[in-house]
Amino acid sequence: MSDNELGAFLRARREEVKPADVGLPDGPRRRTPGLRRSELATVAGVSVEYLTRLEQGRDRNPSMQVLVTLADALRMTPDERVHLRHLAKVAGGGIALCPGAERAPGRTVTPGVRAVLDRLEPAPAVLLNRLGDVVARTSGYERLFGPVGLLEGDLPNVYRYVFADVRARSAYLDWDRVADEQATALKLEIAHDDPYATEFVSELSFVAGEAFAERLARPPRPPRLAPVERLAHPQAGELRLAREPLDVAGGEQRILVYLPADAATSAALDRLTGRMPGALRAVNG
Repeated sequence: MSDNELGAFLRARREEVKPADVGLPDGPRRRTPGLRRSELATVAGVSVEYLTRLEQGRDRNPSMQVLVTLADALRMTPDERVHLRHLAKVAGGGIALCPGAERAPGRTVTPGVRAVLDRLEPAPAVLLNRLGDVVARTSGYERLFGPVGLLEGDLPNVYRYVFADVRARSAYLDWDRVADEQATALKLEIAHDDPYATEFVSELSFVAGEAFAERLARPPRPPRLAPVERLAHPQAGELRLAREPLDVAGGEQRILVYLPADAATSAALDRLTGRMPGALRAVNG
């Protein structure tokens, strides 16, 4: 492995971006694939000399603001932004949290919780840890949220999906309210001096940008679940869902059960999960 992974990644991304992608003319006689250093420097608002030092590994400590402007200028995807931030931390000598040194987010499913989820089948229910990782879920939850993309990847995360996946803005019909709710919950974790939460929030701030950072800067308030969450499901149409939370594992994890908030959603969930018609009851009110 190269000792200049950060510089190599920046150069590779620069060479993949065409001038037209950032609103610049192609121009004649281009020997450089993608953007020239001078072009990227202009778009990102940094000096050519500084960009050269970064790519050559002579500067290994770019500020977060520089990383954001370079990621924006290079049209990086959320995954590429995560990778860029990781490389910058490694290049700058950042040390990862030592497993076991702090209270890591729980990803173990106890036999009792597993039995509860099994009894809930096929109702949509999910087990989340304090950082929003999907630790376990019922088949009903997979049928509900799989088609909108929430469960993709090795370790699906609700917070990351809401703020960093563009599909979330179409899936959640009240996305602004959902985003407010999720940001409020994460701020509570930071207030507990949780280093894992602080690291996760820092990563999400970089990946999600202003939509998350602006909410994080708002005055603190108690977290509260909205009475109804509206979801645009590709097969079932608009669903109005009530959520029933149940804290488990000493408050380290939470089971969230999704219930129909009206008769139409009740019928749609019956069809979606394979329950016999009428087995699910609409929530009164």
